[in-house]
Amino acid sequence: MNPPAALFLVPNLLGAVPPASVLPARTIETARAIEHWVVETPKAARAFLKALAPAQPIAELSIRELDPKASAAETASLLAPARSGQAVGLLSDAGAPAVADPGALLVATAHRIGIPVVPLVGPSAILLALMASGLNGQAFAFHGYLPVSEAARAARLKELEADSRSQARTQVFIETPYRNAAMLATLVATLSPRTRLALAADLTLPTESVAMRPVADWRGVDPAGYQRRPAIFLLQA
Repeated sequence: MNPPAALFLVPNLLGAVPPASVLPARTIETARAIEHWVVETPKAARAFLKALAPAQPIAELSIRELDPKASAAETASLLAPARSGQAVGLLSDAGAPAVADPGALLVATAHRIGIPVVPLVGPSAILLALMASGLNGQAFAFHGYLPVSEAARAARLKELEADSRSQARTQVFIETPYRNAAMLATLVATLSPRTRLALAADLTLPTESVAMRPVADWRGVDPAGYQRRPAIFLLQA
C-alpha cells in the first residue's frame, strides 16, 4: 500500500499494548507504509513505530519534531514531502493527534497550503472517558490542565462546577499522573457533595478503570489508587 500525498493523523496507543488490540487494520496498514513523520516527541514516536513493524527500518524513516514556536514557514516545511507527492504522518505521544497537543498547528498549515488531511481511527482518551462516564455527551468542554497550586486549583474547580450547573455541560480535564491524588483530594474537598465526578484511568490498558459517582461517595476512595496512572477527570453539577 502506498498512501497518497496527504497529512495522515495517526492516533498513538495510550500505553504499552499490542497495536492490533486497539488500532483498526486500516490505521496500522497506513502507518506502516508512511516514511515521513512529524511528531510530538521523537523517542515516543520511535517506540510506537517499532511496535507497528513498519515497512522500512526505523533508522530510514524521516522523523521530525513539531515545534509549537516555529515560524509559519518552518512549520510548512515539515509538509514538503506531501507537496512532492508523498504521505506525511502526524503523531502525538498518546492518543489522537491535534487533540490536547500541538498537532493542530500542522493541521491548520496543511489546510492553508492545500494539502489533504486524513484522520485515521484510533483511541482518544478524552472521548473514551466521556463515552464511559455516563455524563452529558451532548454538551461538554475540555480544559486541559488546571492550575497547580491548591488554592488556584480549587478556585478553578468552583468556576467549572458553576459553569456546568448553569450550562448543563460536562467539564473534562487532565492532570499530570503524579498529581492525580492531589487533584482527587481537592475535588472531594471543593465540589458540592451532589456533583457527579467521573475518573477514567489507564484507558485501553489491562488495568483500565472507569468510575462515576457523586462527590460525597468519592470521600471513601483512597486517592493513592490513582497516583501515577494516566487519567481523565470529568464532572457535571
